[in-house]
Amino acid sequence: MIVSMTLELKDIPGQLVLALSPISELHGNIMSVVHQHEEKTPRGTIPVQITFEIDQRVLDELIERLEKSGVRVARVGEERLRSSVSLVLIGHIIHSDIGDTIDRIDSTGFAEVVDLSLSMPAIDRTSSAYLVISATGEKELKKSLEILRDVADKKDLLMIEPIRLNSEGA
Repeated sequence: MIVSMTLELKDIPGQLVLALSPISELHGNIMSVVHQHEEKTPRGTIPVQITFEIDQRVLDELIERLEKSGVRVARVGEERLRSSVSLVLIGHIIHSDIGDTIDRIDSTGFAEVVDLSLSMPAIDRTSSAYLVISATGEKELKKSLEILRDVADKKDLLMIEPIRLNSEGA
């Protein structure tokens, strides 16, 4: 099963490894990690969103291991993102702030960038980014693509889409 989990980590070295190790030990497959170091929770911890695939039978054991190691599990959701699309952006990706572009999708609450590969041949040449966006459903995925089209247009980026549209059960 695919699990989306929000953890709260102390702002000290080694905490991310402490959080990811139990997933690996229980044979989980980590799909994405969003580590928002600049943000703090009211408790002064750093929120980290992790999406991973794991056998449902070990999920309770994983949560127990995390809590015992001092990692607070703030939220656990199963199979939240059911539809995905792969696409390519071409242009001055870094200079147009790829972080902002990703944040526009991630901040929707119904979609997020779950994979990113960047190719930069030279500082004065155009670069390309391969993105995978996952959403809670087809309607939400289409809305996230509309947002990205608007962002690409404003930032003068060429958007090639979709490479692959994949829904649960397809």
